[in-house]
Amino acid sequence: MHRSRDHRIIAGVCGGIADSLGISPTVVRVLWLLLSLFPGPLWVAYVIMWILIPEAPAVRKSASRS
Repeated sequence: MHRSRDHRIIAGVCGGIADSLGISPTVVRVLWLLLSLFPGPLWVAYVIMWILIPEAPAVRKSASRS
């Protein structure tokens, strides 16, 4: 699992979860927002995931020859 480089708003955590599950990042963000309304350490878990989950490797674009 990696933090997304393409689907990021803050740190790419929700985008990375969405990429690994094969669903839309918007769905993960809405679920996270709804779950964060309940008391609990969800914000702390997000920050820990931000620190511990590595960022996705950069995609190298191949040079096209004309």
